Amino acid sequence: MDRDEILRRYAAGERNFSGLDLTGVRLSHAEIAHIDLSKTNLSKALLNGANLHQANLSEANLHGADLCHTNLSEANLSSANLRAAMLVRANLTKANLYQTNLQWASLTEVTPLDIDLSGAIASQTIIPAGYASDG
Repeated sequence: MDRDEILRRYAAGERNFSGLDLTGVRLSHAEIAHIDLSKTNLSKALLNGANLHQANLSEANLHGADLCHTNLSEANLSSANLRAAMLVRANLTKANLYQTNLQWASLTEVTPLDIDLSGAIASQTIIPAGYASDG
């Protein structure tokens, strides 16, 4: 499934895209709030600048994905694989990061500044000083 089909189906009211293989999909700057991408393979996806407000990304594979400048506020990222993902300047306000794998990910300049990574796997993660982490 490519960008055009996803956006066409989303515009028609579909929100459940759970469990699909969307490896490398290009959804930069897409307006796809409230979408269900749980258990979806989004490895190496381009999601930079996308609006994923209140998206369900639980158990999704986002290994190596570009999420720079992405709105992930109130998104469910629990148990997601964000290993080596780029989250530079991403909005993670009230995002659920419980048991999220953030190894080798870059969280540079994310908001909020007091992001809580307790319960996340955050070893070798680029995290600005002062962030909470059990990693």
